[in-house]
Amino acid sequence: MKKYIISAALIFGSGAAILSTTQSCMALATSDLGIAVIKRVLLGGVNKAAGIFSNKQAFLENDLILKALPENLRSVYNMLDRVAPSITTKGKDYVAQAAAYTVNISTPILQNAVNSLNANDVTRIMQGGDGIATQILREKSEQQLVQAIMPKVDEKLNEFGIVRTINTALQGSNLLGSILGNQNSSSNLGSGGLSKLASEQMVNGIFYIISDYEKQNQSSILGAFNGAAK
Repeated sequence: MKKYIISAALIFGSGAAILSTTQSCMALATSDLGIAVIKRVLLGGVNKAAGIFSNKQAFLENDLILKALPENLRSVYNMLDRVAPSITTKGKDYVAQAAAYTVNISTPILQNAVNSLNANDVTRIMQGGDGIATQILREKSEQQLVQAIMPKVDEKLNEFGIVRTINTALQGSNLLGSILGNQNSSSNLGSGGLSKLASEQMVNGIFYIISDYEKQNQSSILGAFNGAAK
């Protein structure tokens, strides 16, 4: 087990506490301080994700959101680019607006999941590798997130009428059916299909952003973890 040398100024609100000691990672993990530090970083990641999702342009331009794009939806966009590029742009814009519509739903779910972390969870985090805190957060909240946001995404995309627009643009093409696992040339995207793919992108994007934030702060979690010795 690794041992971390702790030497840091920990700032909470307007007060400050100075801690300089050497503890095992297990001792830190099971302490109130260890849990508070991990929660603080994860909540920072949650807030960062909420900020990106709340800003349509930030959502559209974020590399991690682009990385989260499901392969099927990427293929639909690529197909549309060949026949109706403006619809691709419109579709992505509407997904970004739907993402903003879900922020007030996803953020409390994630915050509650973070606040439910206990000593056992944090022990796993301290013993794990990069991104393990986000992975545990995902285990606690992913299913609830999908169930909560997909109806809202479906509602918003139906309001925009984007599914009908895409199907009209691709009418007569058998490629869409192939992409969606149906060889029937009359297949269409369907409201639930697009909403499912868009929701998948959003949920994956949230956790990519939180994981990236965790990794950025892993060696400087409020200055608490500096150096390691086996």
